[in-house]
Amino acid sequence: MDFVELEAIEGLRWSWNAWPTTKNEVSSLVIPLSIMCTPLMQSTELPILPYDPQICTHCAAVLNPYARVDYLSRIWDCPFCYNRNHFPISYSGIGETNLPAELFPTYNAVEYKIDKVDSKFGSNLHLGYGWSNGFSSSNVSLSSMSVGTPRNIGGAGGEVRGFVGPFPAFVFVVDACMVEEELRAVKNELLLVVEQLPENALIGLITFDAMVRVYDLGFSDCSRVVVFHGGREVSSEQTQQFLGICSTKWGQQQLGKTPVIQKLGFLLPVSECEFNFTTAIEEICSLAVVMPGHRPQRCTGAATSVAVGLLEGCSVNTGARIMIFTSGPATLGPGIVVDSDLSDAIRTHGDLINGHAPNYTKSCSFYNQLSQRLSDASVVLDLFACSLDQVGAAELKGPVESSGGFMMLGELFESDQFRKCLRQIFSRDEDGHLKMYFDATIEVVTTKDVRICGALGPCVSLRKKNIIVSDRETGEGGTYKWKLGTLTNRTCIAFFFEVCDEQRAEPGSAFLVQFITRYRHGNMGVRKRVMTAARRWAENKSPEITAGFDQETAASVMARLAIYRAERSFARDVVRWMDDSLICFASKFGDYIQEDPSSFRLSSNFSLYPQFMYYLRRSQFIDVFNCTPDETAFFRLMLNREGVVGSLIMIQPTLFQYSFDGPPVPVLLDVRSISADVILLFDSYFNVVIHYGSKIAQWRKLGYHKDPNHENLRKLLEAPELDAQQVVMERVPAPKLIKCDQHSSQARFLLAKLNPSVTQNSTFIDGSEIILTDDLSLQDFMDHLQALSVKV
Repeated sequence: MDFVELEAIEGLRWSWNAWPTTKNEVSSLVIPLSIMCTPLMQSTELPILPYDPQICTHCAAVLNPYARVDYLSRIWDCPFCYNRNHFPISYSGIGETNLPAELFPTYNAVEYKIDKVDSKFGSNLHLGYGWSNGFSSSNVSLSSMSVGTPRNIGGAGGEVRGFVGPFPAFVFVVDACMVEEELRAVKNELLLVVEQLPENALIGLITFDAMVRVYDLGFSDCSRVVVFHGGREVSSEQTQQFLGICSTKWGQQQLGKTPVIQKLGFLLPVSECEFNFTTAIEEICSLAVVMPGHRPQRCTGAATSVAVGLLEGCSVNTGARIMIFTSGPATLGPGIVVDSDLSDAIRTHGDLINGHAPNYTKSCSFYNQLSQRLSDASVVLDLFACSLDQVGAAELKGPVESSGGFMMLGELFESDQFRKCLRQIFSRDEDGHLKMYFDATIEVVTTKDVRICGALGPCVSLRKKNIIVSDRETGEGGTYKWKLGTLTNRTCIAFFFEVCDEQRAEPGSAFLVQFITRYRHGNMGVRKRVMTAARRWAENKSPEITAGFDQETAASVMARLAIYRAERSFARDVVRWMDDSLICFASKFGDYIQEDPSSFRLSSNFSLYPQFMYYLRRSQFIDVFNCTPDETAFFRLMLNREGVVGSLIMIQPTLFQYSFDGPPVPVLLDVRSISADVILLFDSYFNVVIHYGSKIAQWRKLGYHKDPNHENLRKLLEAPELDAQQVVMERVPAPKLIKCDQHSSQARFLLAKLNPSVTQNSTFIDGSEIILTDDLSLQDFMDHLQALSVKV
């Protein structure tokens, strides 16, 4: 079974592709029943349907290929609840040879484009006709279904050309305490970004140091700002009162209807304020007066709260982003990270563990309250932080992650990394729309034998319950529906399930899971992506269960669970839980003679899982030694939204060897792979290392690659650099590219991740590189695992 091919069709990866029928059997599997869902996975075969989906009147499931259809009576039976539903009159031509795309057996995933005409034209008619207007299997091709532009509708009131609706909003929050060169780099990039924005996009500008300044972009005579004291926590109502905003109730706004945007100078369309915005940006200068022995007075938390209050007051609850650009920690007001006095060191992991970080708990509580406001207002929080010290990303992680926002930690705003990240976020698709998706919800529908436990990823539980919601919660649980401020084509969420054995399912019968993702496209039109998948129930100890185990997905799921536990308990307790789970797993699925470790064997579809757990135990996600709290927060945030392939690279990095013997080949992530006459390309997702063996490095320093007689050496040196550049270009945020020679100090980035099979304690070295460490090697780890697994 090729799980990657299945993912390309369904957009889903299952830890177990066949499920037991009882809770006891499920608990014995050790790895939970889970699905890694990429809601907006790119696919060339995805049909875009310009009409409303047919929804079951009982369970709200969407019509899909597993439904039974009575063509004569125009009735379909819901495969989830078996309710009988009538097709509307627009489906009058349906038949076995004339099927709508959502009933094609090969279309497990379809997308509905349900944009609506602006209310000023007198109705809420759909821009696309119904299915009966020609979108059927007998008279239209898939390419004609995937219409990129809505149809024009003529009428007495005039002609509607395309979708007229809500506009995205962007509030740029700039740290005025940056040094002049860094501030100039940020200003230049913001001016380029605004030039590329659609003319109807709303923009606002806020700067902060010890004060928060909100710019009135509608006032042309001079720069006019409203100033807030950075040391005080200002509520949403107070912010709106000071800004002169009369907010409307969000509850009156509905997805698919145009909100009423008030005429305010603090948030205006680009077409109306581009000149004033450019002038305001150019006039920003470093305002901080830093006392000797002190850090700049910086009120990041207050500025963020004011930005949220501005968007709440303007009722832009259909898609907005707050983008923070900062170069240091908050030293004032709510969300404070460290006092301004340099004698007070910024918190470390040791301080957090020992309770010596007096501001951390209070600041996290402040930002967690902000997370709920962001979710309610459909606002995304992005953090761009460039500094050689910590900036408070650990405190800000909550609202950034829950809103689906972007986080970048770098050293300089003048770097290519920052420019690439910002431009990637504001890139456009082939139709010229921003490649941003706002205001999303994900709803899960299952058959009656399956219960939903929760989700782990950049989402927030909406606490909506029904009979398929389990009382046992995992992560964001207690619901069948989740909110996402934004998502991308790569955003991946792990969903957890359990079996309801009140009425035991029949082994061999099928069960279904459906994911319904509703979101706003880059053109602010409403889309609905529906993914439906079926699997079979299996008897306990059935070969179907073992054959359906996806060890890569299992490792990704366990990594998310480990992070979830690590943020709520001590690291040693997490490692103990991981070890206990692995021992139970090996004991359950290994073939062995009791009390005989040498007889232990794991079949091929289980054999890599212990290796993944070994590298996860040593990873920066669990072992935070030599990492700051900010770095740990960033690493965990990235893992918690990445798909299976990206997660595995983070857990167990890839290593390729380049030599004169032939094309590059993958090699073991082991210190024995280092050799004097080869080049290694190492990819840990966050770092890409090109490691030159000592002989290769010496030849390069002597300039042999410039000699035409040594063309092979030139090609050998070029090959890993080209591959590394390709990796850096494709990944956002871009990984750090490191080039190092064997035995150099930079080689530590590679050595720290390699399996220490040869250490200072090894008796037989055979000229191999040595890692000075007391860590267990993979072989020692496996020996211990085998010894513990075969015990009675």
